[in-house]
Amino acid sequence: MKSVRITVTGIVQGVGFRPFVYRLAKQLNLKGYVRNLGGSEVEIVLEGPFNLIEEFIRRLKADKPSPADIYDLKVDKVEPRSFKDFSIEKSGERREAYSMIPPDIGICSDCLSEVLNLGNRRFMYPLNSCAWCGPRFSMIEKIPYDRKNTSMQDFPMCSNCLEEYENPENIRRFHAQGNCCPNCGPKVWLEDKNRPIDVENPILESSKLIDEGFIVAVKGLGGFHIACLASNDEVVLKLRRRKHRYEKPLAIMALDLNVVSKIVDFSDDDARLLESPRRPILLLTEKENSPVSKYVAPGLSMQGVMLPYTALHYLLLSNVKDGFLVMTSGNESGEPMCIDNDEAKSRLNGIADYFLMHNRRIVNRVDDSVVRKTGEFYTIIRRSRGYAPMWIKLPFSTSRPVIALGAHYQNTGCLAFKNIAIPTQFVGDMENISSLVELEKALTFLVRMYGVDLSKALLVVDMHPRYLNRILAEKWIKTYGCELLEVQHHHAHAASLMAELKTDLDSEEVTITIDGVGYGNDGTIWGGEVLTVKYGSFTRFGHLEQIPMPGGDRAVEYPVKMLISILSKFMNNDEINRFIVSRNLHKGLPYGVEEVEATLLLLEKNPLPITSSMGRVLDAASSLLGICLKRTYEGEPAMKLEALSKLQAPVELLTPKASYSKLVVETHKIFEELISKIDRPREQLAYSIQRALGLSLGELAVAASKGKNTYRVLVSGGAAVNTIIFESIREVVENEGLKAYVNVQVPPGDGGISLGQAIIAGFKTLI
Repeated sequence: MKSVRITVTGIVQGVGFRPFVYRLAKQLNLKGYVRNLGGSEVEIVLEGPFNLIEEFIRRLKADKPSPADIYDLKVDKVEPRSFKDFSIEKSGERREAYSMIPPDIGICSDCLSEVLNLGNRRFMYPLNSCAWCGPRFSMIEKIPYDRKNTSMQDFPMCSNCLEEYENPENIRRFHAQGNCCPNCGPKVWLEDKNRPIDVENPILESSKLIDEGFIVAVKGLGGFHIACLASNDEVVLKLRRRKHRYEKPLAIMALDLNVVSKIVDFSDDDARLLESPRRPILLLTEKENSPVSKYVAPGLSMQGVMLPYTALHYLLLSNVKDGFLVMTSGNESGEPMCIDNDEAKSRLNGIADYFLMHNRRIVNRVDDSVVRKTGEFYTIIRRSRGYAPMWIKLPFSTSRPVIALGAHYQNTGCLAFKNIAIPTQFVGDMENISSLVELEKALTFLVRMYGVDLSKALLVVDMHPRYLNRILAEKWIKTYGCELLEVQHHHAHAASLMAELKTDLDSEEVTITIDGVGYGNDGTIWGGEVLTVKYGSFTRFGHLEQIPMPGGDRAVEYPVKMLISILSKFMNNDEINRFIVSRNLHKGLPYGVEEVEATLLLLEKNPLPITSSMGRVLDAASSLLGICLKRTYEGEPAMKLEALSKLQAPVELLTPKASYSKLVVETHKIFEELISKIDRPREQLAYSIQRALGLSLGELAVAASKGKNTYRVLVSGGAAVNTIIFESIREVVENEGLKAYVNVQVPPGDGGISLGQAIIAGFKTLI
């Protein structure tokens, strides 16, 4: 006989883990108990024969519920207590180990089958869930994960649901905290802009309204969506006008893979990801005969497609004629997504005609996650529903808590303590106070859940002196007495991937960090960097050529200004003027030819900010080829450049232009060669310039690796998801026996910055 105490960490609360443990212990005739603890871990005490306890541990790992994920399992001997049976005990509040708060989980096939079964009491119930699926993070108020600690506390179970909840033989409902039905669970109703509408089936009525061309705000799992026809040009344009979102792509939700197959091409791996419990938006290549309006993703070759992840979404889609809809975030441009009914009625009143509501409170705002394929890797563009707040194990333990406030664009925060880092869900661009409030709310939630003492925390911000999240840093320094650390932007990009790959403390990595903007150590704007990086330091080995930015931020909005700056490296003013006008590129500037001349004067007379940004180079190339002359959303010119690109045979690629004496990629020489071939097809030239940039950076990275004990090159930053650039880098480094990696656990772009900041600061706590 033996008596042990097992502590299990990972995703083990809110996923049917305790009921599974209960049934397994009963099958093996083991005595003791299982319970949740206050750090999101699970405690199991077992008494019984040694061989049966060993069998229990083996089956615990092998047969656990599909949404569960065991990160660590600690077994300690304890004094026997002569238990008479095995039970699920009341949750404990103490924290003995730290574990993960479960993310929201897409509806399982069993729950959907119940909803579609005429004979089931949950027939047509749109908020059905069980121990294996449904809301988790979006409805949790505190841990441990019990019903009383979630927004489901507002809905006492009816006798039927309570019987399921207390029945250990009911695999999916025994101790399922979200258990409910039409009699006792949250309710769904439909409203217009003024009042509730009395209809028997609000979802069916919403589907009819959408088919008639109306726009409906739909309350989902982690916030509101805006739903409308995706096949009707007029409807899509109406949505764009109302939302003031004129070019940025809109997401599509499709009923099933059969419908998806009419819109985009996808592989078996893509299908598995689409149908996975995470249910992200996946960017896939659109078919030529796609029924989707050209205004859903104008100028792009991909559509962002997801499958329904609640019964509500499934029922809505199953009753619309197309089987797919625009399903975009329910917010005003630049603002966080609405989560509250009254908030939605107020803020979305000018966008939506109708509102499909329910009365389950959303505690934590959670946007849809976005994923795309880059080379062989599935890279995350936006990390939120299905992924957050899962944590990442670090290769060392910090000596004090670290709170990273992230970047300006695509912001996330990150909490790190001991050997774990927990990035927040996607917050958004730090353009206004409402986004800053959301960042504070997201971080405060994690701080409270894990009992972090803010007075002992090290705060981390980007080096950029004007990022809005510094206001939050100043507030917390004043309130809690935190210490502040500044971290360079591209150091953080590199470190985020080092954290994913668990780089050793003393190792140095060769990294390529490519993006739009990052404040450099020298006060200039970086963005096309080859760095050699350790957790505690980095060296700038090489970079893209530094180009003046005439007009500063105006050169970001109007890419022709960056093109003029690059052309000035090898053309005189008259040549530039003639070239710009001959290709009608002056029409990409608000003041036309006059602004071309003013830009040339700026380049001659004034000290200007300079940048080595990959983003600005891609912007200039996009404008040169007439693809995108005005940037209306982040990354637009580069995304449209990649979308137009095609490898045509025979291909006469532009040659890489890296000066190894200066360790600089001579961007202007690539443009000079491109212009000499300007009459070639745009699709080929677009492909060629991105390939030339990737090959050039790859060559610099190989040069940086010489004499170092390394087998890989790390590629991060927002432009790292560009397949043409990444594959060109990979080609060069693999020819030298190195392997190229890109982020897969957090976004390579600025959404992953907070993880990099956290691990750099965590390392500094050890010094």
